[in-house]
Amino acid sequence: MPTVNHTRPEAPRDALTGKVALVTGASSGLGRAVAELLHRRGATVLGVARDASALASAMSDITGDPSDNRYFAADIGSSEACADAVAACVARFGGLDLLINVAGAHTLRHSHSVTDEEWADDLAVNLNGPFYLSRAAIPHLLERRGNIVNVASIAGVQGQAYSAGYCAAKHALIGLTRALAVEYSGSTLRVNAVCPGGMTTPLVAGFTFPEGVDFDLVLRSAAPRGLMRPEDVAALICFLASDDAAAIHGSVHLADNGKTAG
Repeated sequence: MPTVNHTRPEAPRDALTGKVALVTGASSGLGRAVAELLHRRGATVLGVARDASALASAMSDITGDPSDNRYFAADIGSSEACADAVAACVARFGGLDLLINVAGAHTLRHSHSVTDEEWADDLAVNLNGPFYLSRAAIPHLLERRGNIVNVASIAGVQGQAYSAGYCAAKHALIGLTRALAVEYSGSTLRVNAVCPGGMTTPLVAGFTFPEGVDFDLVLRSAAPRGLMRPEDVAALICFLASDDAAAIHGSVHLADNGKTAG
């Protein structure tokens, strides 16, 4: 009689296990949700954000080890800070597999009153940072068949009132995603983008409105099914970053609770 093998088969390996990820905006909201889900699925995460105290607290909560300082405080509007963050990640963990550009800033303003400094600030966080980080990370990502996931917004595919700088930056971030995808199509690097709608994050909760806004225009940005949980969008981001999405390159994915369906 044939021998029966009663050995239980090994559980399948998670498609993120062993990956090294750099996640911006990791101190709160969607960035923290992404960092937490990556950590739970076996990735090593370096969180990056501007507020060192909030970032340290968030990453300590995620890893459960206050002594394991898996974070790097940086203003991603600075090209030097972005290069330093990537270098610190590679030096500590031996390489880089995933760059997840989540950090963003959105302030509602009348376009005719936007100052040069405010315009520059909108572009610095929402566009320049992802480019600076990508520029520094790509040589390392190419070494390890890595990938980039850029978090744009539905403001990157449609207009939103009182958001000229934010919309311009997010539209440009989608353009950057597609340009990199084409340029590196002959390599192992993958580049994709996610466009979330409104979520229950501190960014949305902290919105203030300039005097004299037309709230009918503001409400055009609202999804008919309401705000999403950041954890739900994080799941899509982590899928795109994983080996399960090996065939997805140069794609822009809407996660907006049906906002752009109609």
